Amino acid sequence: MRTIDEDIKNNTFRTAYLLYGAEAYLKKQYKDKLRAALWQEGDTMNAAFYQGKDTNPKELIDLAETMPFFADHRLILVEDSGFFKSGAEELAEYMEHIPDTTTFVFVETEVDKRSRMYKALKNHGRIVEFSAQNQELLTRWMLGRLKRENKNITKAAMQEFFDRVGTDMGTLDREMEKLICYCMDRDVIELPDVEAVCPQAVTNRIFDMVSAIVECRRKDALEMYYDLLALKEPPLRILFLITRQYNILVQLKDLRRKGMNNSAMAKAAGIPPFAVSRSLGQASRLSIDSIKKILAYSVEMEEAVKTGQMNEQIAVELVIIEASREREYK
Repeated sequence: MRTIDEDIKNNTFRTAYLLYGAEAYLKKQYKDKLRAALWQEGDTMNAAFYQGKDTNPKELIDLAETMPFFADHRLILVEDSGFFKSGAEELAEYMEHIPDTTTFVFVETEVDKRSRMYKALKNHGRIVEFSAQNQELLTRWMLGRLKRENKNITKAAMQEFFDRVGTDMGTLDREMEKLICYCMDRDVIELPDVEAVCPQAVTNRIFDMVSAIVECRRKDALEMYYDLLALKEPPLRILFLITRQYNILVQLKDLRRKGMNNSAMAKAAGIPPFAVSRSLGQASRLSIDSIKKILAYSVEMEEAVKTGQMNEQIAVELVIIEASREREYK
């Protein structure tokens, strides 16, 4: 990120940039920074914007060869092209021949570092990965945002804020704005303020539901499920999130067996560090075999729904009922 900031500050741009990764908020921030630095709003002659996998590489090359019209740069912004996972051989070869007057900005969610496009751009442009941020960095970011508003937050309120909202920076930013407005006449945000303003993220509700399942609190788990349905959450999405959580439990049990610490486990499992200890508490109640049985039954129910043999709402209910008796298999 600093390299892009330096390029903008010094007005010395590479001919191609690749911005990718799971953190959409930061990715958008730097896409917008590059666009603002390379292109004047309203200039229809010197910028082109492409979206999706049907983008034509040859069209991009032809456009890149066109000199900018009364401007220093021609900007070509390409999003979600899929070029960095497969194909685009001609465009990859072109990366070393881009004129200094043209700048490509590619924005992708996933890339294959073995792809020819990735290797070509790495050699002739600049690549920045925007990974999900850990809670420590996000806490500093949130505290800085509050400081600019002359506000502070208690430790308990901050932890509850992350527990409810998650770690997506865009969501954190929106929810903190709501909190700041809610506490307009006070200097310190406290726990009751977070509880009053910030709804629990669906993934956190799923976590609570899985906790009820592994503790064999079947009635509580089903009530949480019905609450999610009332919030218009699709049953199959709920099933996907339940399955995802059980897959995390399998990973954590294996990683703990290998002697990893919580920080390393968080990175390996792709979850925030604060979620590791909570998930380990769930995992400790189940054996690997019992978790795998739940996962197998979930796959069976999903298949029954997709083949029209069962109603999706009932299928998820059966998964919850079956999983909440899994203590038998420990």
